[in-house]
Amino acid sequence: MRSKKQLSLNVLKKFRIIYGSVRQHFREVEQSCGVTGSQLWIMQEVANTSGIGISDLADRLSIHQSTCSQLVEKLVARKLILKERSKEDQRRVGLRLTDEAAKLIKMAPSPAQGVLPEALWALSAETIQTLNSSLEKVIEQLRIRDDKLAEKPLSDL
Repeated sequence: MRSKKQLSLNVLKKFRIIYGSVRQHFREVEQSCGVTGSQLWIMQEVANTSGIGISDLADRLSIHQSTCSQLVEKLVARKLILKERSKEDQRRVGLRLTDEAAKLIKMAPSPAQGVLPEALWALSAETIQTLNSSLEKVIEQLRIRDDKLAEKPLSDL
């Protein structure tokens, strides 16, 4: 049986593989379509649910609403997303893609949500529960910890 230190180093290597793979995917996204990974995911969600609001969009990406709003504003400024007031409720603003954004999504590397969310969603519920518990224990051991980072997109870290 391996020593605890050797096992710990093997786990560290796995974190490196995950982190490096995520970064590589985000670089490919930016190089191929000129948007960040989080912006691509936002555009994909808007494409899937035209008229979606910021709150629902933030929930789908598991990010803070203000962070989502800032990302959307950048896409609006680049004319990739349009904001439209609801005819039924003028207070509600829905989002929809421009034709240019739809073209970007088609040429972007998949998955739009990123390789880590895709990998996690493919795991069984039991595996996810075990992983979640194990990662909570790792986080408890961190000397420096910023829980606010949980609300930020991976591509923006």
